[in-house]
Amino acid sequence: MGADAVELEVGTRTVRISNPDRVYFAARGETKLDLARYYVGVGDGIVRALRERPCMLHRFPEGTGGEKVHQKRIPRGAPDWLETVRVHFPRFDRTADELCVTELAAVIWAVQMSTVEFHPWNSRRGHVELPDEWRIDIDPGLACPFDRVRRVAGVVGEVLDELGAVGWPKTSGGGGLHIYVRISPRWGFGEVRRAALAFAREVERRAPDDATTVWWRRERDPAKAFVDFNQNARDHTIASAYSVRGVPEATVSTPIAWEEIADVEPAELTIATVPARFARLGDLHAGIDEAVFELDPLLEWAERDGSKPAD
Repeated sequence: MGADAVELEVGTRTVRISNPDRVYFAARGETKLDLARYYVGVGDGIVRALRERPCMLHRFPEGTGGEKVHQKRIPRGAPDWLETVRVHFPRFDRTADELCVTELAAVIWAVQMSTVEFHPWNSRRGHVELPDEWRIDIDPGLACPFDRVRRVAGVVGEVLDELGAVGWPKTSGGGGLHIYVRISPRWGFGEVRRAALAFAREVERRAPDDATTVWWRRERDPAKAFVDFNQNARDHTIASAYSVRGVPEATVSTPIAWEEIADVEPAELTIATVPARFARLGDLHAGIDEAVFELDPLLEWAERDGSKPAD
């Protein structure tokens, strides 16, 4: 072991962190070791968010000031205890063995491999082609204030309540908000995406001054928030709950309560502040698997409205 390396005890594993003093977030000075300790501090939450899902890693081999690598395949030489799931990419007729987190040590191993962000599928290894998570992504345009994102989230909450669906909000780690809903793994990606579009169009109908479902970015009003239904397409991923996002700000995609939406300041939720929040509040997504929604009403909306996503 190199003199500058650190060993972390993570559950029953020992994970070696090389170059622990390498600065990963220039704006704040946090290091690779700070990043690893952050993930240890929110361990139950990040494992719950990633558990048994194929996971793409966003790696920064030269630090976050360098190039970002989107890595699907686990590299050779990975420890034999690391679990993976094989996924198929029809466009190229290829497969990849992606990380499949079942314990915190796998997350810390990925940090050692220079991973900053974790982007899981919305399906699990037991039913890779059948999503069990519907993702509502409220993505602000370049001229969209966060107050508008808040208002759209309020409308999302109203529609979910009317449907009898339980939504679990989190900050995106950027300027938006994500809301997750557990669904039965009965439908393929195409059907889930159609349902998500039907829902997004209902939100747009109720909040036409704030929300948009216009697919092409060049045709969207940049002052509105895009309700991005496409995050439910096959192999489309967004950062998980508790994933670090901001480079160089070290912001975190953080679970929040619905009542927090009115006041939350996403820039304040960082690797320096979220562990203490987690210790105080616990994982606000801890009950996410307990309320499962059936998509049938939304698929009926899609059939009624002829909702078909653009390709």
